[in-house]
Amino acid sequence: MTSQDWIAIIGFVALFGMMVVRVPIGIAMSIVGVGGFAAVAGWGPALNLLTISPMRTITDYNLSLIPLFVLMGGFATRSGMSRELFQVGQAWLGHLKGGLALATITACAGFAAISGSSVATAATMSKVALPEMRRHGYSDSLASGVVAGGGTLGILIPPSVVLAIYGFITDQDVGKLFIAGIIPGLIAVLMYMACVYAAYWKNLPNGEKTTAGEKLASLKGIWAVALLFVSIIGGIYAGVVTPTEAAAAGAFLTAVIGVLRRRLDRKTLLSCLVEALGTSVAIYVILIGAMLFGYFLAVTQTPQKITGFLVSLDLGAYPTLALILAFFLLMGCVLDAMAMIILLVPIAFPVITQLGFDPIWFGVIIVMTVELGLITPPIGMNVFVINSVNRDINLVTIFKGVIPFVLTDVLRLALFVAFPAIILFLPSRM
Repeated sequence: MTSQDWIAIIGFVALFGMMVVRVPIGIAMSIVGVGGFAAVAGWGPALNLLTISPMRTITDYNLSLIPLFVLMGGFATRSGMSRELFQVGQAWLGHLKGGLALATITACAGFAAISGSSVATAATMSKVALPEMRRHGYSDSLASGVVAGGGTLGILIPPSVVLAIYGFITDQDVGKLFIAGIIPGLIAVLMYMACVYAAYWKNLPNGEKTTAGEKLASLKGIWAVALLFVSIIGGIYAGVVTPTEAAAAGAFLTAVIGVLRRRLDRKTLLSCLVEALGTSVAIYVILIGAMLFGYFLAVTQTPQKITGFLVSLDLGAYPTLALILAFFLLMGCVLDAMAMIILLVPIAFPVITQLGFDPIWFGVIIVMTVELGLITPPIGMNVFVINSVNRDINLVTIFKGVIPFVLTDVLRLALFVAFPAIILFLPSRM
């Protein structure tokens, strides 16, 4: 091995070592990126990266959609839209056996369409839907499993912050990535509903009947969500607005709707802005670290060498893809979703493109793979979020409840790998 190979190995060992001792992923990648680059090119060029990379990341126009979508999700949460979505699901599906579980999944999907975050979706539904299910006789494992599984829809159904970051890293059209997530997201909802019946049929409580009037009355509350989704995704699909413009319009519309409905006052608006600022800063720190780490990968030629190694194995396109996805699944047990995308995609993406796979399709596939990491032990971010909101439900109970959803996700992943046209149908018509 060359000296560059040893530097790359030492860099990765140092990176994972810092992550083990809980150094934030953005800081760890920055340290390894600058230190590794300095080991190859010298400290002068390495230190210059510290002035170039942060400014380039912060001023990137395309990345400005991240804080805007985060802000939109904050406005939507404070406006009570999540509760309205659950009430609609409860009115239309609550009369069925296990209807509250189905209502929770549909509410998760609806909230995902305006929040773009799995953690936010899981946290919100832990407060809105989980107490209702427990009150109606659902077991803790079933109720928490449904919320944890449904929460993963937050990074698949557009707008998705994770898909936007994938687009930034790989230089792909974010609009096409958003549109590509629509059909897989709807299929995910249907498969989760089927999973509830297949895994828990005997233990599902019977629902309460609702009248036709109650069903129609419940629809009055979701016009805002429908308006936001059509404005954002419809505008992107029609080519009327760019994803960044759609994010700005979405944040503005959500604020206006919240104010007009008297659910957002000056104090709440300021609180949403502060929360969005904190979340956005954390994401930008990770992105800056990713850019610095990317320079380190480039100077050591790590992606090219890994690509050459995997291609030289001559396993074929799909076996190599299976190997990459298996590695992502394994890393999902110890890394959170953002870290996986930012750390591993720059390494895997050159392999995928050389094998001839569509980069838009791969983006959705990777997001679905990352979803598994949100509900698998020992990290399982959604599981820990639910536990933090409901301290009386222990982690073992929640992990037990998500097992059927993990298996469903694996089946869904296999489906879309086998039939990529399902994902590419809508983007091909833009």
